[in-house]
Amino acid sequence: MADTKSRKERRRRFRIGLRAETIAAMLLRAKGYRILSRRYKTPVGELDIVARRGKRLAFVEVKRRATLDEAAFSVTPRAQRRIIRAAQFWLGHRPKYARYDPCFDLIMLAPGRWPQHLQDAFGVPDDMWVG
Repeated sequence: MADTKSRKERRRRFRIGLRAETIAAMLLRAKGYRILSRRYKTPVGELDIVARRGKRLAFVEVKRRATLDEAAFSVTPRAQRRIIRAAQFWLGHRPKYARYDPCFDLIMLAPGRWPQHLQDAFGVPDDMWVG
């Protein structure tokens, strides 16, 4: 019985996360971004959204929590390293984006609040292109 509950809870959380990523993608499109990848899985982690606007190449982490502050603080240094490694993997397989300006954004969602897009949520490492 407990296994069924946990399975249902995982499915529920998966659907909530998928909805949050869809809202985030719509927000980015409304801001003029072109979505290049969604839910991109790599051996080192997953990228929620990769989008570009002009020469700006945004690797976007989407977080939905009870509050926007909780969403912001949920991107720990460990999570940032995982996102950076996944972005390096993504870039390593797409040399045509080598001249774009990579950045790491965060879209935060919370019930009853408008989504917030935080550009340059954390810095691009000096060795971004070394993979």
